[in-house]
Amino acid sequence: MCSSITIDLSDSQFQKLQDLAAVYGVTLEVLLKVGLEDCLNFQKSKFVDAANCVLTKNAALYRRLGACF
Repeated sequence: MCSSITIDLSDSQFQKLQDLAAVYGVTLEVLLKVGLEDCLNFQKSKFVDAANCVLTKNAALYRRLGACF
């Protein structure tokens, strides 16, 4: 299933996006989909990195707590 969104852009923002799409030789839709996918993956990656940092930092504590149960 696909969903669509509508956003308001200034003429200058729209032109910049069109120019960027032309530089990469893709349609504006493809440029926006790829950009959005990168943004979503970056956020997921940042969360995973933060979670791994917390788990690694507190590993000894978690082992001690686990031994209590």
